[in-house]
Amino acid sequence: MNRFRALIALILLAAVSGGPALAQEKMVLTLEDCLKLALAQNPFYLAARAKEDQAEASLKEAVAGFFPTLNASGTDVLDKKVFTIEFPSFIPGGSPTRVKMDFTRAYTFALSFSLPLYSGGRLVAGYKTANYNLEATREAIRQSREEMVLNVKKSFYGYLLARSFVGVAEEGVALAEKHYTNVKNLAEVGMASKFDLLRSEVQLANLKPQLIRARNALATAEIGLKMQLGLDLQKSVEFKGELAFRDVEADVDQNIVMALARRPEINQLNYQKLMAAEMIKLNKGAGLPSLAVGGAYNYWSDHLNLKKENWESYYQINLVLNIPIFNGFGNAAKVAQSKAAFRQLEYSQKGLIDSVKFEVQEAVLALRQARESLFSQEKNVEQAQEAVRIADLNYAEGLATNLDVSSAQVALSQAKTNHVQALYDYAVALAQIEKSMGTGSDRYEE
Repeated sequence: MNRFRALIALILLAAVSGGPALAQEKMVLTLEDCLKLALAQNPFYLAARAKEDQAEASLKEAVAGFFPTLNASGTDVLDKKVFTIEFPSFIPGGSPTRVKMDFTRAYTFALSFSLPLYSGGRLVAGYKTANYNLEATREAIRQSREEMVLNVKKSFYGYLLARSFVGVAEEGVALAEKHYTNVKNLAEVGMASKFDLLRSEVQLANLKPQLIRARNALATAEIGLKMQLGLDLQKSVEFKGELAFRDVEADVDQNIVMALARRPEINQLNYQKLMAAEMIKLNKGAGLPSLAVGGAYNYWSDHLNLKKENWESYYQINLVLNIPIFNGFGNAAKVAQSKAAFRQLEYSQKGLIDSVKFEVQEAVLALRQARESLFSQEKNVEQAQEAVRIADLNYAEGLATNLDVSSAQVALSQAKTNHVQALYDYAVALAQIEKSMGTGSDRYEE
């Protein structure tokens, strides 16, 4: 299983990087590529996947209880004490007669078997418990996949957001440099004051640290995304994508119905309740009689010689009935524990359902808020761009001050920042809605 996953990861890496010959060149990854890579080599997700193998092995162990057991054994007596019988002499004054009786079988080979016929329902309950545990484990893996898909999307969108912030900061610096050049040219011909020149120079200097911080934030976002994908942090990667609006209508009631049917946490808890119910039966079955059939076929000899006449054989078949009578009330205590665990799961299920409903409503409200904010910011950016254009023209004509131009540029940068942030919030809200319904990783189910 692990080798197969490693092979898939290598094939995917080769596909997105152009093959082994281009392994050292820059990788170009879209969001879909990132999600596939994370599923193939994210160590935390692979650790969750490994639990399925463990649960499958436990199920096989439970199934094995229905089959007969067959064992072979051999015995070689290394040392022994011979049994001696003393007979009194029939002649008065005579010595007694001692006879050594050797009942020890020096070499013994046995083949034994046992088959359970009735176990008070414990075997069936154990099998069902193991089967429900396997299903619960698969739901836990799906939950891990849902969370990983959401985290990768957030990291990818966060990288795009940081990259957009760099673009906004670069544009702000470019506008400030352009304005500084205009003011400098006007000052040289006496049409702008030295104060305006100094103020525009200070404005440009104040914007450069913001650009540096934006670039550092982009580098940090890139490192975080690489960690999510399980990539070498030194690997040269280009993440391809843009924050864009995708109109989606979300209905709270429909989303809640979908969430209650699809959320892996709820399904996992349902299987855990079934497991708890079977544990009650299992513990009750420990107080019931059990019936089994068994037997053994034996060969023995006093000499290790393979000749047939040197060996004796015998066999026995047994019907074994075991009736528990008293165990210090330990079994009753285990049944009480199982019932308490079942009630605890019922309370947890109610709380989880309420939590899921709240999460769905919260995600829908966040999506609506992000949509409204996005629409308002799109108009705001257009107005801010027009304000900068008018301020530049007015300043050149002497109808506006340097402060007017600087304020318009700051307003434009802030408007673009808010617009990009709104796009990010909307994209994350969409991803959160899919996760809240338990459908975020449906297309990636294996």
